[in-house]
Amino acid sequence: MWEYEHQATTSATPEAIYRLWSNVGTWHNWNPDVVRAELDGPFAAGSHIVMTTTQDTIHLRLAEVEENRSFVDEVKLDGVLVRTIHRLQALENGLTLVTYRMEITGPGVDQLGPEIGPAITGDFPDTIASLVEYAER
Repeated sequence: MWEYEHQATTSATPEAIYRLWSNVGTWHNWNPDVVRAELDGPFAAGSHIVMTTTQDTIHLRLAEVEENRSFVDEVKLDGVLVRTIHRLQALENGLTLVTYRMEITGPGVDQLGPEIGPAITGDFPDTIASLVEYAER
């Protein structure tokens, strides 16, 4: 498995962050890499998202959704499964911990993980920073 994780804290509530996540059509407002994102169906496991970024168009499947806590999207690429786990945790100090975690598995992971993983996760810090800043407005 190839894996990467980035976290940040925010004064925004888990509900505020989740509202931004679940409103897929507005992802371009807080994620500068997203040109357009469309959700086919409800924001629930089994639904699909077509996300056009500045580099590519990606077809994602929502694998897991837990309201106000997390969602997991996944895509199969050249023999590997790329899963991005988005998680929220309310902390005792009133802040919210935002976690983006990528896991790449499958027969080709030893070669493809190190090739595509850093390319995909390279913007996680900037994406989370933009998300947090937008949610705190």
